[in-house]
Amino acid sequence: MSSNSFSRRDLLALTSAATVATLPFSWAEMEAHAQTVGGERVLRYGISMADIPQTTGQPDRGAGAYQFTGHTLYDPLVAWEMDVADRPGKLVPGLATSWEALPSDRTKWVFRLRPGVTFHDGSPFNADAVIWNFEKVLNAQAPHFDNRQAAQVRPRLPSVASYRKLDDMTVEVTTRTVDSFFPYQMLWFLISSPAQYERLGRSWERFANEPSGTGPFRLARLVPRERAELVRNPTYWNPARAPKLDRIILIVAPETVTRTNAILTNQVDIIESPAPDLLPRLRQSGVRIIENVTPHVWNYHLSLAEGSPWRDVRLRQAANLAINRDEVVALLGGLAKPAVGVVDPTSPWFGNPTFRIRHDPAEARRLLAEAGFSPRNPLRTRFIVPSGGSGQMLSMPMNEYIQSAWREVGIQVEFQVVELEVLYTAWRQGALGEISRAGNITANNVAYLTSDPLYAFIRFFHSDQIAPRGVNYGHYRDAEMDQILNAAMNSFDEQEQNRLMQRAHEKAVNEALWVFVVHDTNPKAAGRAVRGYVPAQHWFQDLTTLS
Repeated sequence: MSSNSFSRRDLLALTSAATVATLPFSWAEMEAHAQTVGGERVLRYGISMADIPQTTGQPDRGAGAYQFTGHTLYDPLVAWEMDVADRPGKLVPGLATSWEALPSDRTKWVFRLRPGVTFHDGSPFNADAVIWNFEKVLNAQAPHFDNRQAAQVRPRLPSVASYRKLDDMTVEVTTRTVDSFFPYQMLWFLISSPAQYERLGRSWERFANEPSGTGPFRLARLVPRERAELVRNPTYWNPARAPKLDRIILIVAPETVTRTNAILTNQVDIIESPAPDLLPRLRQSGVRIIENVTPHVWNYHLSLAEGSPWRDVRLRQAANLAINRDEVVALLGGLAKPAVGVVDPTSPWFGNPTFRIRHDPAEARRLLAEAGFSPRNPLRTRFIVPSGGSGQMLSMPMNEYIQSAWREVGIQVEFQVVELEVLYTAWRQGALGEISRAGNITANNVAYLTSDPLYAFIRFFHSDQIAPRGVNYGHYRDAEMDQILNAAMNSFDEQEQNRLMQRAHEKAVNEALWVFVVHDTNPKAAGRAVRGYVPAQHWFQDLTTLS
């Protein structure tokens, strides 16, 4: 539970006074290890997670985890372009060289697989391996089904109805309905080795320590909650993604100031999300701050289920109007951008909402008073928020700052603070799930990737995606929104899709379905020796670009 002892002025002051943190002994050990590898090109990466993400094929800990144990060890059938920084990426071939919806039946997608690819263990990649991986996460009766991996990726594959092998290098996937955006779902589906699973006695626990994918790196060592060591795969199938480093050491560093002091003292070479109050010292020491436009929004996803106070649009709008987003950006040292919707106004999907997201506490108080609340008689409710983690930015300072702003207008929010993976579990269960019901929770604070129509709109606002089937956490049901999204999924014309997405976005903002706060810039701090990193406009990042 969070304390109410911080004022907004106190929280802003965090940007001007740094705390010196004591580094864990294991980090010093990592520094010595890196210095004695001898001849290898080694990079030490301080990551903002409380544990190394799952290594079995489907990472946990959100989209940010894919850069660490996802796209390093494994490949998807459909990949995202990650080596461009000056524009959004696009879908590109991965382990599938092509894919198409059959003109005769748009629910059937044919994926032609890449020949000549082998897993790290030397076994061949083929259609049997793809079907085995579908079974691993979608068929609870399969002998190799893994509930931990399924929990991560099953909500990301809501359209999959069935799948079958056509020949050794061709797979057909049938979707539940026509879904023109289906290839975006396949970005999240990574392929692990059936042969390695068999060799290790059909044990996912053993597989976690000796994983086998087709990716550009292999796992050399895993120490849970401490570090993972990835080594270059010399036989990687894609020359364009051949690693420039021999070894990457991922070091668990969830505490922001500790992580930032580690790069200042040369214990790591690069970190995620540096502490804003230490940015001047970082720059003075020659550390580069790398950031880029990122389709990502830090928000509160409100429950609209029966009994939630947020079913009243006046309260949702008031919660948005109470926040000074410029001050939140200042709290983050400028490493963010105010959010006035799900996507940025530069997006082709933004449209022209009539409700303007802004800082207007007087209007917030008026709306609350109209609904029967005030600072003396506040709306009292409870949100579930993370203690930190990749993509969550400065979670607790931001949450406490906003908590203070809400209290001033008549919204008194108590926080249930949990580790990030617990938050993801609550999110997947939905507003009527066990965790939210037990805690009387009326909103979650998962920060969202919004890179494509599926991830920006369909999974959150279509009634068919209500949790636990999808991640419509709030149980939002609206016939007009369903009609708009259905029309978009049935269209294979990009301009028409964009027009429909504008209508969906206008509706989401006008109805204030979320509390929109800021867009992330996905900042990294890189030491003098780090070269070549490409900050893609996505939460997917490619560590093979590091040198």
